[in-house]
Amino acid sequence: MTPRTRNAPAPTLGVRALNRATLARQLLLRRAALGAEEAVARLVGLQAQNTRPPYHALAARLDGFRPEELSELMERRAVARIVTLRSTLHTHTADDVLSLRPLVQPARERELNAFRARLTGVDRDRLARTARELVEERPRTPAELRGHLAPLWPDADPAALSVAARCLLPLVQVTPRGLWERSGQVALTTAEHWLGRPAGEPAAPETAVRRYLAVFGPASVKDMQTWAGLTRLRPVFEALRPELAVFRDEHGTELFDLPDAPRPDADEDAPPRLLPEFDNLLLSHADRTRVVPPAYKDRTWRVNQSFPAFLLDGFVAGVWKLERPTGKADRAAVVLEPFGAPTRAQRTALVEEAGRTLEVLAAADPDVRFGAVIG
Repeated sequence: MTPRTRNAPAPTLGVRALNRATLARQLLLRRAALGAEEAVARLVGLQAQNTRPPYHALAARLDGFRPEELSELMERRAVARIVTLRSTLHTHTADDVLSLRPLVQPARERELNAFRARLTGVDRDRLARTARELVEERPRTPAELRGHLAPLWPDADPAALSVAARCLLPLVQVTPRGLWERSGQVALTTAEHWLGRPAGEPAAPETAVRRYLAVFGPASVKDMQTWAGLTRLRPVFEALRPELAVFRDEHGTELFDLPDAPRPDADEDAPPRLLPEFDNLLLSHADRTRVVPPAYKDRTWRVNQSFPAFLLDGFVAGVWKLERPTGKADRAAVVLEPFGAPTRAQRTALVEEAGRTLEVLAAADPDVRFGAVIG
């Protein structure tokens, strides 16, 4: 598709068209024959608030994925866990760790300002220097970091001091934290120290917009700001407007996209998929109705906890959990809790997908069962 002619009306995309376009880019219409590192780069990182979600996310998206593959990347420091988008932990490639973190630093500064009242007497430059020396001497747990910093600023809140260090410095969680079946406690060092090379220039905002649209588009300016945790991106989109395709959703919101990005037919088949908690598919748009039906918008959350969700026909239709064996006679099981009443065909396809997920993640004979219908 070529960029829209000036003054021509923007075509309207319905919810299903947006759903299929986003699923295609998220590798959720058809699993991709990609390596884990290439997938992490293409998806601009994986949500990693907990240790298992990156593995679950790749199991849903990649053909032939083995959890050990991602662990191996972490051990050789080709990927790492760091706070980036939306002030949350993500697993990124080493290149993205060093370029995306500087791009979203303004969001870290805003976060730091929220703790200003709890940082009485703190010199930020000195705090950054001291914290860097500590974590580069050896990785430190947050408790160890607080223990060293608190005596230097006795009037400050010790917890706020460690948050400030995380905001001021690009701190990664070192292995074994995040390894498959071998995770350890959180220990931190700087990205530069862990990866063995200095941070480069921040990713160009224009490049970030193109990468976002490639995996989440078509999308609005507000959508991308939600994804990145940044503000004031309108001028960047306006500068790129001549090269972008422009649409509107059914509410009239302007949406931007890469001209040649996939936009499948709205009726294209979307197989069931099991997503982890906090999956970026569910968190990267201001308007989430392209994936989450309005009737279910609060069903996958409780306070600040997100539950793993499954998709039917491309939309969130329930939650699931992986129950691991507690005794020798037990088997790992996937328990599916739908929000409504799936059709017989949907139940059959969902059981098949859940069995495949179980084989990848638990190396066990499939044991899939339905829990209570939540409705």
